[in-house]
Amino acid sequence: MTDYEVVIGLEVHAQLLTKTKLFCGCSTNFGQRPNTNVCPVCLGLPGSLPVINGQAVEMAVKTALALGCTIHEQSIFARKNYFYPDLPKGYQISQFEEPFSTQGHLDIEVDGKPKRVGITRAHMEEDAGKNLHGVGGDSVVDLNRAGVPLVEIVGDPDLRSSAEAAAYLRALRDLLVFTGVNDGNLEEGSFRCDANVSIRPRGSEKLGTRCELKNINSFRFVQRAIDAEVARQTIIVDGGGSIKQETRSFDPDTGQTATLRSKEDAHDYRYFPEPDLPPLVIDAKLLAKAKAELPESPAALRARWVSDLQLPLATAVTLSAHPEYARFFETARQGFKDAVKVANFVVNDVLRGAKTHGLEASFTVSAEHVRGLLSLIDSGQISGKQAKEVFAAIEADPTKSPADVVKEKGLKVVSDSGAIESAVKKVMASFPSQVAQLKAGKQGLIGFLVGQVMKETAGSADPKLVNELLNKLIAES
Repeated sequence: MTDYEVVIGLEVHAQLLTKTKLFCGCSTNFGQRPNTNVCPVCLGLPGSLPVINGQAVEMAVKTALALGCTIHEQSIFARKNYFYPDLPKGYQISQFEEPFSTQGHLDIEVDGKPKRVGITRAHMEEDAGKNLHGVGGDSVVDLNRAGVPLVEIVGDPDLRSSAEAAAYLRALRDLLVFTGVNDGNLEEGSFRCDANVSIRPRGSEKLGTRCELKNINSFRFVQRAIDAEVARQTIIVDGGGSIKQETRSFDPDTGQTATLRSKEDAHDYRYFPEPDLPPLVIDAKLLAKAKAELPESPAALRARWVSDLQLPLATAVTLSAHPEYARFFETARQGFKDAVKVANFVVNDVLRGAKTHGLEASFTVSAEHVRGLLSLIDSGQISGKQAKEVFAAIEADPTKSPADVVKEKGLKVVSDSGAIESAVKKVMASFPSQVAQLKAGKQGLIGFLVGQVMKETAGSADPKLVNELLNKLIAES
């Protein structure tokens, strides 16, 4: 690939999290019995008229604002005409010449290097239905998705590798999920990607002929599909051939792309303004409301945690993987000076049992329980080892507080120097070689000996007192 430069532009279709469809009152619930969430409007029956979903407009505006797009006060819906079984009207209501937002950007990072990717436009449109093949030997159509509200985010052709494309999709998905407009569920089709891929001689400014890879539903498959398509185009060009503009699919089993149909241009769709809908007006009041409700982006959140709380970047990335993770951490750390200690506990212990689905997440314990548990450690009432036992107990019975468990189990840090001293002397007698090396200056062994004393006392000794007594007794020996 040293002779060619890869040029990639992504088109992402993100389902807006409304309860009803874009132009009718039918439910958007996923997984319902086929063709039950339908009405004359989404079935395209003669005489039915669309009415815009106001909540969908608000969510679309938030999406565009999160991407730094310019919002246009007035935009026009258009009919995109094509004939396909999953499109009952024979056209899709979308936006073309006058979308509601243009010219944004998304910042990504690949191999530690930041990059800003341009956003050409973000516009609203309705989804089509779904063709199901091989059902009883036939092909059938489920129109439950027909009319579901989407925002299409068209990226500039700024991406230069499959790794950048995957990073872009992950950053975009995280941004939409944190904004609360999309659940990021690739498996259910609420976040889908089309990739426009071309190659050109390195150093050339002229774009090559692009092929569109359609409806790829995983970040890993996006990378594989782009790499396979780049390899295919390279072989053709190296052989003296030319690339044909077309739409292609990707088969993850074979790792190859295949022709679906010749690629249509805009004039093939015969776009014209939708006569049944007035111009969409986004007034100052709606815009101000959307701006006021816009949450902190995951990138800004990570930067703030790293800068203000001194969290390691990897920890901040883990905690910002889901908005509920972030909320849990922010709640748990209230009242603690050492946010790193709280973050490490959430990442290493709490998230191990967490489960997510869309924008929802469930945890085995509450943030208040974590705060209470860490307070017991900080105040010296229980040790770190005892905290593990308490945590397991509140996971098993979330109705109990950490203080309740400590009381029930009789857990308490032993601060009696006499009781601890006997354990220290026993450990020193059991490990004379390590004691001798420590006296000779090998300070790293102090941690080993403290650990042995904690083991001897079943984790109940005050670690600070153990350390002090060890140093005192070894110095005197």
